[in-house]
Amino acid sequence: MWWTSWDAVVRIVLVGAAGYAALVLLLRVSGKRTLAKLNAFDFVVTVALGSTLATLLLDQKTSWTDGVVALALLVLLQLLVALLTTWWEATRGVVTAQPTLLLADGSVRRDVLRRNRISESELRQAVRSSGQGDLGSLAAVVLETDGTMSVVPLSAAGDRSALADLDQATLAHLRAVTDR
Repeated sequence: MWWTSWDAVVRIVLVGAAGYAALVLLLRVSGKRTLAKLNAFDFVVTVALGSTLATLLLDQKTSWTDGVVALALLVLLQLLVALLTTWWEATRGVVTAQPTLLLADGSVRRDVLRRNRISESELRQAVRSSGQGDLGSLAAVVLETDGTMSVVPLSAAGDRSALADLDQATLAHLRAVTDR
């Protein structure tokens, strides 16, 4: 269908502007965490927000109030999950992935790369992007919960307390490599 009516176009403009304003307001109220780098849960919420806004814009049966209540519910649930994962460590593993050690003291963990579907070329790219040029000069490369890779040079590793949230098997591997 190429054309419905001016009423439909005016509704899209008015409800779209009001829905957009409501979404921006809700996101500002919910804080920076809602717009941070995305883990799987954040990605799902972001897609759901976009889908809800699109429905609000295009479905004439959906009132502005219904759409804003749906948007507010999604933002509230995201905020609630963020609070739960902050307060109770056990809930974090349900919602977000565990950071993963890809390289330890210059040694590439090829089995871990394969398990996480990351090529050595992608690992080297992350290392280069961090300004490093020698894998042997690195204490760690960590695949973070949002899919980014953090590079820790040996010269900046210190007591390695920044790696404390890695899983216990990874920490044991790291200690074994460090003790050599």
